[in-house]
Amino acid sequence: MNQGRYIFSQLTDFLPQRVFDRIVDKYEGNKKVRSFTCWNQMLCMIFGQLTARDSMRDLMLSLEAHQTKYYHLGFGATVTRRNLGKSNCNRDYRIFEDFAYILMKEARSSFYKNDFEVEIQGNVYAFDSSTIDLCLNVFWWAEFRKYKAGIKLHTLFDVKTSIPCFLLITNAKIHDVNILDSLKFESGSFYIIDRGYLDFDRLFKINQQSAYFVTRGKSNFKFTRIYSREIDKSKGILCDQIGRLEKKSLKAYPTKIRRVKFYDQEIGREFIFITNNMELEASQIAQLYKNRWSVELFFKWIKQHLKVKAFWGTTMNAVKIQIYSAVITYCLVAIVAYKLKVERPIYEILQIFSISLLDKTPVNEILKPNDYKNIKELNPNQLKISWD
Repeated sequence: MNQGRYIFSQLTDFLPQRVFDRIVDKYEGNKKVRSFTCWNQMLCMIFGQLTARDSMRDLMLSLEAHQTKYYHLGFGATVTRRNLGKSNCNRDYRIFEDFAYILMKEARSSFYKNDFEVEIQGNVYAFDSSTIDLCLNVFWWAEFRKYKAGIKLHTLFDVKTSIPCFLLITNAKIHDVNILDSLKFESGSFYIIDRGYLDFDRLFKINQQSAYFVTRGKSNFKFTRIYSREIDKSKGILCDQIGRLEKKSLKAYPTKIRRVKFYDQEIGREFIFITNNMELEASQIAQLYKNRWSVELFFKWIKQHLKVKAFWGTTMNAVKIQIYSAVITYCLVAIVAYKLKVERPIYEILQIFSISLLDKTPVNEILKPNDYKNIKELNPNQLKISWD
């Protein structure tokens, strides 16, 4: 990294611009564009995410204070509220969506963990959704209830890498279970889902594709036991049974299924887990389901530290561009941390970047942890002044 370049410019070097340009050509994003290109637009959006701007006005004020640096930051000749707002409104959001998937794939390959707590060959995914409330008067197209609007982020989260691999933005009216039809299930991988996704027709499709699911049973769950396995009560396992479903559920899922009853001593609750995996120990099934909370933590983290709740545009296209820009920013920070071998949480890295994007320090130096206890200070012993 050159010391004479801004940190923001050093960060954007990690983005594959040629790949982005091919995506732009695919959707004709730069058609009839003279100066403010899709690349300039994306860099402005990433800058706003890294600096945690609350609104379009806030973003433009921070940009206008550094007009002389636009060229070196990659924003183009000029950036105005009109051309950025118009770009977010009119340019195809799929440009940012496709590029987000490219970065998610790169980040996942960088952060793959071989020391996962459960010894399994395939990947482990947690699938869930999170609702973002919107003002109905402004975001009328996202009508959710009579006096409320909202959108949902449906996310398939790779537990081993802490990186999302699938993200779909829909109206909040869409039921979560319908999004299972949009997923492509990998053979040998595990899909951890909440009981809100308990639909045996769709679970059977997962089973037919040689993938595994782990979910929870509802209160009206009916199950006929065929035989039981030996259990280890010291690990909190109350029962481990193989059986079949009953009545209508049997038509939807006509093969054997496994039920594990587990008592969590930490919170004093019993859980009933349902899975189609017959090889793992019952305690491992319970441990796998605990990892479902990783996607909940991801939603909490991205809402707190990136801008996906306060939007810089009011159209559906602008909202999607902003959310995918947040995902691009998240993956960019993860890729930078891996390539520079930075052993800091992503949250800390974002904090550092938020106040140092316009510094000209090399990125690898600013992210190094400092040992404040080992700083050589001047001798504090001072001569005494005598007034005699």
